Amino acid sequence: VQVVESGGGLAQSGGSLRLSCAASGSILSTGTMGWYHQAPGKEREFVARVTPGGDTYYAESVQGRFTISRDNAKNTVYLQMNSMKSEDTGVYYCDLGINGLVYWGKGTLVTVSS
Repeated sequence: VQVVESGGGLAQSGGSLRLSCAASGSILSTGTMGWYHQAPGKEREFVARVTPGGDTYYAESVQGRFTISRDNAKNTVYLQMNSMKSEDTGVYYCDLGINGLVYWGKGTLVTVSS
C-alpha cells in the first residue's frame, strides 16, 4: 500500500490551497483517511479525518476553514484549506487506516506567508 501526498506549496495569509492524497489500489473506499500537520519544531498533530461512510472530524484549530473530502473512484482524499494562517505552515501528512494497519505518506510542505 502506498500513500502519496501532493499539492503543497506557497500560499499567502488568507489564501487557499488544496492538498491531495492518493492511495494505491482500490482500497481507499474501505479505509479511514486522515490529515496531520507538523509545524517546524513541533510534533505532528491531527487535522482532519474522513471515515468510509463519509463522516468527517476536524481539529478545533481548522474547523470552518478546512474541508476534507474523498473521491473513492479516484482513490483520492482532498484537504481544501481556506483562510490560511501563518501557523498553518508545516508539513502535511496523510494516513490510511485499514484492516488494523496504518500507512503514512511522506508529506507535502505548505508555507503560508504573512
